[in-house]
Amino acid sequence: MPIPQRSRILVVGGGLGGVAAALTAARLGVPVVISEETNWLGGQLTAQAVPSDEHPWIESAHISRTYSELRRRIRDYYRRNYPLTAAARGIPALNPGLGNVSKLCIEPAVAVAVIDEMLAGYRSAGLITVAYRHVPVAVDVEGDLVRGVTLRETRTGEETHVTADIVVDATELGDLLELAGVEHVVGAESADETGERFAAEVADWRDQQAVTWCFPLEYRPGEEHVIDRPASYDHWRTHVDPFWPGPQLSWFKIDIHSNSGRENRIFEADMDAPHGADLWHFRRIRARSQFDPARITTDISLVNWPNTDYWEAPLVGPGVGESERETGLRRARELSLSYLHWMQTEAPRHDGGTGYPGLMLRPDLTDTSDGLAKQVYIRESRRIAAQFTILEHHVAVVDRPEGAGAHLFDDGVGVGHYNIDLHPSAAGVNYVNLECYPFQIPLRALVPVRVRNLLPAAKNIGTTHLTNGCYRLHPVEWSIGEAVGALAATCVESRTEPHAITASDERIRDLQRVLHETLGAPVRWPDEIRRTRPSQAAGATPLYPLPGERRGATP
Repeated sequence: MPIPQRSRILVVGGGLGGVAAALTAARLGVPVVISEETNWLGGQLTAQAVPSDEHPWIESAHISRTYSELRRRIRDYYRRNYPLTAAARGIPALNPGLGNVSKLCIEPAVAVAVIDEMLAGYRSAGLITVAYRHVPVAVDVEGDLVRGVTLRETRTGEETHVTADIVVDATELGDLLELAGVEHVVGAESADETGERFAAEVADWRDQQAVTWCFPLEYRPGEEHVIDRPASYDHWRTHVDPFWPGPQLSWFKIDIHSNSGRENRIFEADMDAPHGADLWHFRRIRARSQFDPARITTDISLVNWPNTDYWEAPLVGPGVGESERETGLRRARELSLSYLHWMQTEAPRHDGGTGYPGLMLRPDLTDTSDGLAKQVYIRESRRIAAQFTILEHHVAVVDRPEGAGAHLFDDGVGVGHYNIDLHPSAAGVNYVNLECYPFQIPLRALVPVRVRNLLPAAKNIGTTHLTNGCYRLHPVEWSIGEAVGALAATCVESRTEPHAITASDERIRDLQRVLHETLGAPVRWPDEIRRTRPSQAAGATPLYPLPGERRGATP
């Protein structure tokens, strides 16, 4: 279907935030065009191949109705299409991979199919048009308004200019902010700027979280699947960064609780065990114990592990052009492939041997030729200068009065939870992890200070470098997109702008009613949840703060 050159709403970027924004606007009857760089919608859950990082209340009635639907449909897809055991098929909260990181660890292509299913009726009705393999290359700006975006087809180079009343930037790196000259922040702010206890002493744009090129691995003992030695293998095998306990090609990583090195091997527990402390169980996406042994006899795990983090250079910022970005992406790919080659050939085995040659890439699961994900996993983006910026002391347990819970926002338009979880950066800054209370998404953090019709719907909202670390995960990004889709549709239908909504308490309440009552998207947590430390909640996998240490700084 041709891309319309005019749309009421244009969503650029087909990650979870973009999908949720488009789906929400369509549910409210407003036509949307959504563009996506790859041929898969879903972003970090699909094209970046990251199983969903979720919170202890994700199976409750207190989350977005459509995110809950996404999870239910994924389980139903497995029940319809996969050879599950009778026992697994009967588990209401089916987890096909039994991975430690989530109650729902899955193959990325399943999420692609389910997202397509959720959008199908709206696409048929002409309410959603998807432009696959399109990237933004230019933005037409007139004063404080974005008039349109030029999209380029990545294979043919053909360009289409799309005008819209509301433009949504749901790109992974906040690309429209740069192209449109929207005021934004890159990297870490200083403590003087934000007043945050764990902020950097001096602002540093290079202090951006590492990226990771993820990949699924099947293990077939006794077989040989060793890949070619990557060109930069010797570098990763010998180079040691000052804050890391050794070369990245090793089993040693940083323990986020102590900031000291510790060993974490790929196999330590029985592979059929529901849980284990080894890397294999961490993000396992297929546990063979869940499936008919006549059809499936092996596990598959997703490699998004600390030693595959690429922190050598950031992908955006002053002086980072297309050439520098492409070099960084190439190096990130080579690091991931180097780690695989090391595991296959040189890694110390759990049984005293060397190497696991039976580790096998699964390019069929990522729809790529080399078996790596379609896109690098991006944790941090350019961030808008927003009407309101979410700070550490709004959400972090260590900064809040005992039992107070997260700050309660009158303009809340969604809920979420994750710890402030920052990975190492090109500035030489190590991990930081701060436990957070369940929090809200404030509306004013979704509205730029100046530009009147552009909205962020991914990791580019009004957070700081620190709070981006808890607002960047799957269900939170979905809720951000849902709120932005409702805001955009409300503006289009009432012929107004986001700034007019945030300037009126009555209009904010109207939007909250649309979200909560019409769409089934909660705008605040019940007090008993909001005041609960997640580490003390049932089913929690807690990550704790590092008291007394600033940003996990290097010695």
